[in-house]
Amino acid sequence: MARIAELHKKWINEPQYRKAYEALEEEFALASTLIEARSRAGLTQQELARKMGTTQPAVARLESGRVRPSLRTLERLAAATGSRLLISFEPREENRPRA
Repeated sequence: MARIAELHKKWINEPQYRKAYEALEEEFALASTLIEARSRAGLTQQELARKMGTTQPAVARLESGRVRPSLRTLERLAAATGSRLLISFEPREENRPRA
C-alpha cells in the first residue's frame, strides 16, 4: 500500500487535486499551529481539554482542521498552553507587489 506522502507527491501535479489541496491550506496551517502549541506545552489532548474546560474529542476536532474555532476557543487554547494568541493578515501571493 502506498504511503500518503507518496500519493500526495504523485497527485499534486494534477490540477484538480492541486486546487483542492491549496483550498485547504489555511485549515492545515491552523491545525498544525494548534498541534504545535499543545506539543510545545507538553500536553496531551486530554490534558489540554481539561485545562480548556472541554473534552478530548473537542480538542481532537480542533486539531483535525475540520472545524473553525471561535476566537474565544483560540483564547482558551492559548491560555491553556501558555501561548500568546496573535492574529494577522497577509496579502495573498497574487496580491503581492512584484519587485
